[in-house]
Amino acid sequence: MSYLVLARKWRPRSFDTLIGQDHVVRALTHALSSGRLHHAWLFTGTRGVGKTTLSRILAKSLNCVQGVTATPCGHCQACTEIDAGRYVDYIELDAASNRGVDEMTQLLEQAVYAPSSGRFKVYMIDEVHMLTGHAFNAMLKTLEEPPEHVKFILATTDPQKIPVTVLSRCLQFNLKQMTVPAIVDHLQDILAQESVPADPQGLRLIAQAAAGSMRDALSLTDQAISFSAGNLTAAAVGEMLGTLDQRHLLDLLRALAAADAPGILAVADDLAARGLSFQAALGDLAVLLSRVAIAQRLGHAQADDPLAEDVTALAGALTPDDVQLFYAVAVHSRQELALAPDEQAGFVMACLRMLALLPEGRVPPVVMSPPPTAGAEARPAAAPVAAAPVPVEAAVPAPAAPAPAEAAVSVPAASAPAGTAAPRYSPEPAPVAARAAHAAPAAAPSAWAPAPAPVPAAPVPPVPAQAASAAALAETPAWEAAPPRQPIPSPDPDPAPDRDPIPDPDPAPPAPPDEAASASDDWTDAVPDDLTEPFDAAATLDDLGMDPGVPGAIAGLSAEPPASRPETPDPGGMTPQDWPAVAAGLPVGGAARALALNSEWLSGDDRQIRLRVAIHTYADGGGHDRLRTVLSEYFGRVLRLEVEYGATGDDTAHAVDQAERARRQQAAEQAAERDALVRALAQRFSARVVPGSVRPPGGAPSAHR
Repeated sequence: MSYLVLARKWRPRSFDTLIGQDHVVRALTHALSSGRLHHAWLFTGTRGVGKTTLSRILAKSLNCVQGVTATPCGHCQACTEIDAGRYVDYIELDAASNRGVDEMTQLLEQAVYAPSSGRFKVYMIDEVHMLTGHAFNAMLKTLEEPPEHVKFILATTDPQKIPVTVLSRCLQFNLKQMTVPAIVDHLQDILAQESVPADPQGLRLIAQAAAGSMRDALSLTDQAISFSAGNLTAAAVGEMLGTLDQRHLLDLLRALAAADAPGILAVADDLAARGLSFQAALGDLAVLLSRVAIAQRLGHAQADDPLAEDVTALAGALTPDDVQLFYAVAVHSRQELALAPDEQAGFVMACLRMLALLPEGRVPPVVMSPPPTAGAEARPAAAPVAAAPVPVEAAVPAPAAPAPAEAAVSVPAASAPAGTAAPRYSPEPAPVAARAAHAAPAAAPSAWAPAPAPVPAAPVPPVPAQAASAAALAETPAWEAAPPRQPIPSPDPDPAPDRDPIPDPDPAPPAPPDEAASASDDWTDAVPDDLTEPFDAAATLDDLGMDPGVPGAIAGLSAEPPASRPETPDPGGMTPQDWPAVAAGLPVGGAARALALNSEWLSGDDRQIRLRVAIHTYADGGGHDRLRTVLSEYFGRVLRLEVEYGATGDDTAHAVDQAERARRQQAAEQAAERDALVRALAQRFSARVVPGSVRPPGGAPSAHR
């Protein structure tokens, strides 16, 4: 006898053995007990949830010799033949292979005949959504008013594709997916009767891989029995399914909780070595995080969780915000794995993104160190940088006490003197006592710091007579003891007046009120005499080799007296011949420029200007107001602009431009014809100059540019 697979051998035979569909069983049982039987039922749900099984049980309940009952005997001819699939009055039709209108018409023609041996003729149409539209239309009338001895049972995994006209004629029951505990309990009962030892954790892995389908769970169980030689351990089932060991996930989550990047990389390398799916790893990580979140909310892990202790420990090590962040990144990163260069890189980046998105301070900063240099090992890695001593001519005693700690400032590592090791990178620069170095002219180097190389003393201006004595300097703060600054004469004997003074990067503190007048007098005395002479702009321009008579030679300067400057143009003195040059030079664009270039000057006075254009769209394109504003600015008065429509002559800027271009083109062609080389080529090869192919040098000037 051939082996019968578990999914067929342990198919439920009655309503009380059906697993996970209590809501459907209750409705059908009450209908059968009360005799309120509908003529059409529709069972929907995913694969392996019991649609076909429920249809066979319902057919047995309708045709059992005991009568219409919710508990068929299972031993009569109708019950045994329906279970075996050979009952003549129970017709199972696969709509995927019989989806046309012809097959449906043939089925409905047989429906009018009475059943051969049973009480009802039951038609079970599986995957009914595969029928064509014509087939659905053909069965509508019979489905609505079938003969009394006909019952229809429809099953589908995609009810959205069924027309509403069919749905309204059926009682619809939505079958639910199987839960993991229900699948595990059912598998334990079956394996106990099959005398096959099984580990509950291994059965849980099978139930999770079945994804709500009891048939898939039984098929995987068959495979696991063959793989493990009849001993369903968790290790064997996990190896068969290729699932990720929960210990890897625990190690990964511990590394994330500790911000241990090397630990994360080690887990990723281990998964790659075992050939496991990184997408499945992210999915399992999301499931584990959900269990951790539940433990945080309840205060303890679920009782049936095999990793209850580890989940409880992780719930205490992570904050709820961290768990939610890790979960969101894990779920969204599964969709991005297809875009990654490879799955391992995408998995590693997802884990590092979890660490990067943690709040500031939760992850220790990354310390980047430059490659070691020669002799750097003998020096301290991060040594405070001492200020270099600055020699001065006037000896000033150092302050008795060191600068307070609040005076420490931060300087970058690049300011370290030569001979000191470069400090390692740190988010904050190393503080040094720089204020004390500025307060004392010469600071003794620290005992631990290497002696700096001798630096030649820079020349410092002598201390003026108005400076305080050394004793007074020692009693006053450093910024008050500094000598007053002297003005530095400009090296240019005749500087340009428009130059801005260079700001002092380290301005001296303001003088006391009683000394302000004397400081001002000292500054006045120090100003060179040549700076008080009147400035001659023309002489300066002549020295620079520029023509003072050229307008705009230097912005803001003019050697001409105000009386000799050109006056504002008068619109009354404008002629039609002057208008093209003015129109081409106006600072306008778009519709206003098109109006100016294609218009002809008619007249002008102190109040208005009259132009003429040949095309209406030039004035109607929105450029009228803009051109009036520009002309008012050009002539220096508020003007009205009137535009007439009529034929224009050669006094428009566009016409002048076209004439100039034609003249230059003609001159270029004539020059080409007179060229000796061109004439020789034409004579030798019987060639000719193609009209329009000659271009003037530099191109023709255009008023549209």
